[in-house]
Amino acid sequence: MANKSLFSSITSVLPRATTVNEAGGPAYKFPAKHALAQLAATGTFGNVFYTSAQNQLDQLRNLIDEVDDNEYLAKLAVYSRERAYMKDMPAALLVTLSTRDTALMHKVFDRVADNGRVLRTVFQMVRSGQFGRKGLSSSLQRAFQRWLNDASTGKLLSSSIGNDPSLRDVLRMARPTPKDDARRALFGWLTDKEVDKWAPATEADLPAEVQSLKAFRSAETEEAQALIAGDLQVRWDLLADAAKGPIVWKAIARQMGPQALRMNLNTLLRHDVFKNTEPASGAGKPDDAMIDYVAGRIADPEAIRRSRQFPYQFLAAYLNAADEVPHKIKSALHDAAEIACGNIPQLPAPVIIGLDTSGSMGCSVTGWQGRGRASKMRCVDVAALFAAAILRRNPDSVVVPFDTQAYTAKIDPSDSILSLSARLSKYGGGGTDVSLPLRVANGEGGANKRYAKRTFAGIVLVSDNESWINSGRVYGYGRGGSTGVMTEWEKFKKTQRGHGIADPKLVCIDIAPYGNTQAPDRQDILNIGGFSDAVFNVVSNFLESDTNRFVREVEAVEL
Repeated sequence: MANKSLFSSITSVLPRATTVNEAGGPAYKFPAKHALAQLAATGTFGNVFYTSAQNQLDQLRNLIDEVDDNEYLAKLAVYSRERAYMKDMPAALLVTLSTRDTALMHKVFDRVADNGRVLRTVFQMVRSGQFGRKGLSSSLQRAFQRWLNDASTGKLLSSSIGNDPSLRDVLRMARPTPKDDARRALFGWLTDKEVDKWAPATEADLPAEVQSLKAFRSAETEEAQALIAGDLQVRWDLLADAAKGPIVWKAIARQMGPQALRMNLNTLLRHDVFKNTEPASGAGKPDDAMIDYVAGRIADPEAIRRSRQFPYQFLAAYLNAADEVPHKIKSALHDAAEIACGNIPQLPAPVIIGLDTSGSMGCSVTGWQGRGRASKMRCVDVAALFAAAILRRNPDSVVVPFDTQAYTAKIDPSDSILSLSARLSKYGGGGTDVSLPLRVANGEGGANKRYAKRTFAGIVLVSDNESWINSGRVYGYGRGGSTGVMTEWEKFKKTQRGHGIADPKLVCIDIAPYGNTQAPDRQDILNIGGFSDAVFNVVSNFLESDTNRFVREVEAVEL
């Protein structure tokens, strides 16, 4: 009789691992298009747990060289910016297009460089020489010139915030020909040219927004500045340096939109926006009216639904808020995150959610980018929020936190989504065995045997996919040279088919840019990278038996 462990029936359907991941465990290498899409949706050119910023850049350039499809690069640049909400990766793809297909570059330029920050990032990448050129080609220069001439006054003023490079640097190299005297005067003012060099334009040709901004900056009293600020329709950052005191800052706060308020709570705190400044009303006491205003704007249900914001943004604000930020405003962040859960699609049936809480998930989600710059949001915070958001919309689902052991998550239905994600993120901290949630789903875990008797649409793993342990054995190999995940997945499918689920699905959500996975793409398996709300739609469609994959989601972008 042949060796049954070697020639068992399950081994024949298990693909052998094709690579070794950064942690030294077996893995499956993504095809170039998928690896590039994952990097474009998660990469930040920062140092993360298993790789450096330089390695990410090298990986990006190597993958771009492998993908001989310029239209795909153009679509991916748009996807990365518009759906994954990335900044640096789409800029890098745009610069690459400028060397490979100028027609496509012009076609997507304004969609990728949709604000001044991304425009300056594109300019910085060109000057770096990392993508084959150190200056603006004539074609790229025309794209910059068009952008600068077509941008509204408000957009140009917003673009002037920030340095290295500054908008002045961009204007001086792009050398746009002004379309009229108003634009000529504005370009002259933005580049600090003397007024006589604006000719035939004069100061009188400056747009009204600039005239008001100049008046604000030259006003001599708080009261005068506050009056002007109340009518100014420019970004608050342009007023910050010249603001003379709390009265002005309160006027600025009332000009901010919900997103600006959410992102700048600590700035408002530093400038006493939440304190009463009137001696007759008790100077230094809380300004209840201002606190109510900010809290109401942040948690405005209609604004949140209209903007389709994801709870991630409110968790980031909550984690970064100083202890002194008023409790009512922090409560508003909790309320806003709950409302934002309504923007997440409901799944067709309950799922098992595997939440990676291993040590590598403690890395900042944006990586460390030097000079102490790193987001307080860790990979595990993002993963926990994903799990909590899925659970909130699909309460019959099950969350299994894991590292080298699976944990029994204590879920309090009364927890807000931010409290729930904080609770989930505290499990673990050890090595990584991504197969554990599947083993739990298969009933291989004492009290969890009941899960094997339940029906699930599938399993959703939220991880950095750097598994290196399996069932107590180092390196994480499963049956027949496969990964542990694939061995357990085949068992899960067999169990669920016995419960009447004909087509269970496995979804691997990867929030780190490593380029490999524990389960290869196929009809029943979806790998997707990123941590934006777009991911939820892809997952929901896949579980609904839509066979579109991550790459097809990119290819569906219309240029």
